[in-house]
Amino acid sequence: MPFPFMSNHHASEAAAGLDAWLRSCGLTEEVGVAAMIAFTRPAELASYNSPTVELDVLQIVANQIAYQFVFDDRAEEIGRRSPDRLLPMLCESIGILRDGAVPRTPLGVALADLHRQVQERCTPAQAARWAWKSREYVHGLLYESVAQAQPLPPRIGLSTSIRSLTAGIEPFYPLAEAAQPCELAPEELYHPTMQRLSRLSADAAVWIPDLFSAVKEQRAAGMINLALAHQRAHQCSLPVAVLLAIRQINSTIKEFERLYEEIKPELSPAGIGYVKGMVGWIRGCYYWARTVPRYVDTALTPALT
Repeated sequence: MPFPFMSNHHASEAAAGLDAWLRSCGLTEEVGVAAMIAFTRPAELASYNSPTVELDVLQIVANQIAYQFVFDDRAEEIGRRSPDRLLPMLCESIGILRDGAVPRTPLGVALADLHRQVQERCTPAQAARWAWKSREYVHGLLYESVAQAQPLPPRIGLSTSIRSLTAGIEPFYPLAEAAQPCELAPEELYHPTMQRLSRLSADAAVWIPDLFSAVKEQRAAGMINLALAHQRAHQCSLPVAVLLAIRQINSTIKEFERLYEEIKPELSPAGIGYVKGMVGWIRGCYYWARTVPRYVDTALTPALT
C-alpha cells in the first residue's frame, strides 16, 4: 500500500451524527441493522477515505456508506432467493433517484434524505452525477443476483464488471469534487485519463476488501469476489487465488500512480484534490478492511479445498 494511513479528526462527530441519522430514518429499528453497523463501522471507513474534508461532507459520506451496507446486505438476502424478488426494492430506489418519487420503506426514506443532503451540499451538476452513479450501483445489485442464480459461475471478466458496479464507490466521487473550492471544468472532469483514474481507483478500492472477505464469500457460495473469480479461472487453492488477486490489485494501483503523475501537471488544484479523493478510497478500504470486525474472523475460518 503506497498511500499512508490518514484519519479525519471529525470522525467521532460523524459517528454520532450517523447514529442519529439512522434512527431518524427508522433503519436501526430493522432487524440486525444496529449489529451490522457496529461490525462495519461506516464512520470509520468514511474517516479513513475522506481524511481532509470538512464535517458536512464527511457526514454525508458516512451516512451513504451506512445506507449502502444496509441496502447491499438486504439485496443479497433477497436476491439469493430469486432475482425477481429484488425488483420492488430496486425500482423504489430508481424512482427516488430519477424521479423524486415518494419513498415507501425505511430504506427509501434514507435514500430520499441522502439525495436531499447531496442536493443541498453539491452543485446541480455534481448532484446529477451522484444520482447517475448511484443508479448504476442499484442496477449492479440486480446483475449480481442474476449471476448468483445461474447454474454456472460467471467468467472472471464478467465477475469483475459486476463487482465494479456493486462496489458503489464511484457515487462518492462527486462528493470528493464538492469538497474542492470549485467545480471541475468539463474538459478536466471528462478527460480520458481522469476517467481511467476513476475506474482504476474504484476497482482497487473494492478488490482490497475482497481479499479479506473471500473465505466468508466462499463459505456462503458467493461468486462476485475477485479472489474467488481467480480461484475458478485458474482452478487453484484459495491462498493461491488471493495472491493472484493481490498481484492484480498492485498492478492496478501502479497504473493509477503512473497515470496520475502524467496528468498531474495539467490539473487545477481542484482536480488534484479530486484525484486525492480517489486515492482516499484505495487507502481507506485497505486500512479499514484490516481491522473492521466484519472481517475479524477471516484468519480463523479455514478455506474450503
